[in-house]
Amino acid sequence: QVQPVESGGGLVQPGGSLTLSCAPSGSSYSINAMGWYRGTPGKERELVATITLHGNTWYAGSVKGRFTLIRDNTKNSVYLLMNSLKPEDTAVYYCNAGGKWSDGKWWPTAFWGPGTQVTVSS
Repeated sequence: QVQPVESGGGLVQPGGSLTLSCAPSGSSYSINAMGWYRGTPGKERELVATITLHGNTWYAGSVKGRFTLIRDNTKNSVYLLMNSLKPEDTAVYYCNAGGKWSDGKWWPTAFWGPGTQVTVSS
């Protein structure tokens, strides 16, 4: 059983930056692929960014050029660097351990973190 845990959320002003991190609790699981999603009440959870085992990244159009996903294998962690934040980026951000691209779609696994709240407001 893999339990990813997110951290780094908070309140930030429009135009500001935040870095979210995701690491699996325990030490027996090595992060391979990872997907970041965000969700708001009443809306379907949205795929934001993905990174594969080999470091290939994908970004949703709404965040491309502003968000960067990197991995640090020495720390068994993945980081979502978020710049130029907008109020519409306000959401709970979740990481999903594992997952893969197939048939042009990202397929998440059952291993979700509890989420971390990001609020962009002045």
